[in-house]
Amino acid sequence: MTRTYLDNILAWHRQRVSQDMRALDNLVEQAMHSVPPRGFAKAIQATPHLAVIAEIKRRSPSKGDLNASLDAAEMARSYQAGGASCLSVLTDENHFGGSVNDLQTARDACTLPVIRKDFTVDVRDVLDARIMGADCVLLIAAALTQTELTAFVQMAKMIDIDALIEVHDEPELEMALEAGADLVGVNQRDLVTFAVDHERAVRMGALIPSDLVKVAESGVRGRADALSLRSAGYDAVLVGEHLVTSKNPAQALTDLCVD
Repeated sequence: MTRTYLDNILAWHRQRVSQDMRALDNLVEQAMHSVPPRGFAKAIQATPHLAVIAEIKRRSPSKGDLNASLDAAEMARSYQAGGASCLSVLTDENHFGGSVNDLQTARDACTLPVIRKDFTVDVRDVLDARIMGADCVLLIAAALTQTELTAFVQMAKMIDIDALIEVHDEPELEMALEAGADLVGVNQRDLVTFAVDHERAVRMGALIPSDLVKVAESGVRGRADALSLRSAGYDAVLVGEHLVTSKNPAQALTDLCVD
């Protein structure tokens, strides 16, 4: 079987955590005494229009450099000025050119809550998200077992940060619901082919319980996509490439804030 980008990335991250011997009790203590979370899901819920989670993303494994030399602080301020409800910051250095420094710099430059966008494969990754200052952690259902997903959600709740559970299909949505999800993201991009399927988001949006916060991820290219996703019941869109490659990120973001 051909290995996908996701397979290779996850193998790297699981190898990394296999060598992490840090004591959990110490990390929990650090996490509980880290900067107060800003409330990621609450910020989305408080937005009267389609909320935009604006992403700081330097490059991707499939497309290479997107905006490799971006200034994280400047972009965070630009996103806030454009009307973003939240930030998403890549912290994966090897595959996306991100860093913990990008997350902390961006968060310090604005008042928006921030999700750590990375490949969470160990409970220490959840704790690290809180310790570095993130207000939310990404959990990719396709990358985890049900036991892992449930344990990571429980840890996130214990240390008072949100968890965005990313799904692609009905079985993964069932995993998210069983794990106790409050915040569900539907990735419109196929993790094997990287093709964007807008119909996937429409189909899945109708299946997510109405009391959960619904986020559409990947492949949002402009106002028409935002309107379609808002009509499909989404509370927010997570947008990276479209914004970081724009000549005017703030204006491109404002165009996505549809009623």
